[in-house]
Amino acid sequence: MPKAKIKNKESDDPELIREWPLPVAVTLGSAVRIKGILQEIRSRLPTSVRKSLDMQSGGLILVMPETAKTVFRATTSTVSIALADMAKLPVIPREIEDILAITASERKRWLEDGRLPSAGTRTVRLQGRARRITFHVFDPRVVEDLLDRGAVDEWREEDAAAKAENRRRAAYQAKLTRSLKKQKKAKQVEQNADDALIGLFGWDEFGSDGLLR
Repeated sequence: MPKAKIKNKESDDPELIREWPLPVAVTLGSAVRIKGILQEIRSRLPTSVRKSLDMQSGGLILVMPETAKTVFRATTSTVSIALADMAKLPVIPREIEDILAITASERKRWLEDGRLPSAGTRTVRLQGRARRITFHVFDPRVVEDLLDRGAVDEWREEDAAAKAENRRRAAYQAKLTRSLKKQKKAKQVEQNADDALIGLFGWDEFGSDGLLR
């Protein structure tokens, strides 16, 4: 495939343009998700034309110089085919955080306790580095269901109630511990007093016998 020349932004040369609006069922209302879709499709294109494809409000746009008709047609076909599968593209961590408006700590906590079901893991190599990272991904239809039924609000209420209960139990345990310490201390004082009395038993008789004189 011949390389497409990237058009100068200030040029008035004729352009070839193709736009693809993305439905909410695909983007889940997230600009972060659109960027993820853009990056996924770019990865399937030749390096020379990747930057010709970009995101715009609610979708993607392909812009090439008019002289690149052959490359434009081939790229348009590749993008259209790829987009047909994007509704099934797993949701990655930064996307689900944006879609559900949750924090990274909430995502990790709910993933660990099973409320946020994983659709598997994905391993990628960090750009420009040898190190790979592995992370959980999520089924877009499951994420859509969680969004529609307001599951996040329910989970936050559950967490708040659990946190309050944990504080109550901790306060009770602390109070019980203090009470046991007081009881132990009182018993020790009582024992010491008993020991003192036992030690002095017969002391008066011992003195009256004149053994101390």
